[in-house]
Amino acid sequence: MVGIIVVLVLIILVGIILIKGIRIVPQQTVAIVERVGKFHKTLNAGINIIIPIIDSIRSRHDLRIQQEKVPSQSVITKDNVAIGVELATFYSVVDPKLATYGIANYVQGIHNIVASALRSTIGKMELDEILSNRDRIQAELRQALDNASENWGVRIDRVEILQLEIPIDIQTSMEKQMRAEREKRASILQAEGEKQATVLRAEAQQSAVVLAAEAEKRRQILDAEAKQKSQELEAMGRAEAIRLVANAERSRIEALNEAGLTSQVLTYKSFESLSEMAKGSASTIFLPTDVVSTLGSIGAVSKMFKSTE
Repeated sequence: MVGIIVVLVLIILVGIILIKGIRIVPQQTVAIVERVGKFHKTLNAGINIIIPIIDSIRSRHDLRIQQEKVPSQSVITKDNVAIGVELATFYSVVDPKLATYGIANYVQGIHNIVASALRSTIGKMELDEILSNRDRIQAELRQALDNASENWGVRIDRVEILQLEIPIDIQTSMEKQMRAEREKRASILQAEGEKQATVLRAEAQQSAVVLAAEAEKRRQILDAEAKQKSQELEAMGRAEAIRLVANAERSRIEALNEAGLTSQVLTYKSFESLSEMAKGSASTIFLPTDVVSTLGSIGAVSKMFKSTE
């Protein structure tokens, strides 16, 4: 009976030891195992076996990105304005052993480094620069945290400024300044608009004057061309009329010659025709060469007149 009890006790002890020796680690989690008080190994996700009593789990670390909100820090700017800055840091454990043995509490260490780096960074900047250069502040804070936390087994992924607390009197002054700046910009834009409108009106007037001058020039050119064309047509008409009269006279003289008239009669008839042509409005008379040659026969014509008398 006693032997059975001993066996049962041993079985129970073995079962307890086996249960204690099995450790299940969740995904994205690691566990630090110490053996007799010293670091032994790191347990990864899944089922792991340790030796009960000799081995013990010192700590567990979540490998996912963690967000830690840093309490509002009161800092003074370069232009002596006291402001409050509230931050959030995003970090992840990259070396579980260093995160366990490199620092007692890396979260508290992050808070302290953020406060120190924030005072150093803000103290070199004026308020207006702080409000317009948040990215610069965040970059400098991350650099400071990276340098300090690289021995902690922790990587700082991002630092975000959540809120800037500015004194009420400074906010009122800034609002007045912003209002004045907006009014100034509005006045400048209005003046520039009026200036542009004036320039456009002047350019439009100038264009109108140029177009009017071009139109007048074109009209004068067309008038001159029309006048020249008219004169050419008139001269051509007169020349054609003279040519027709001369041809008719030539035909008449030829007919008279065929009829047996003497040269004296023909000369007389030619002068009659010239006399009729001279009665016209033209100031110039074009004479055929055969008529001009008869001018030398004026003496003969005069003798003819005397004989007829």
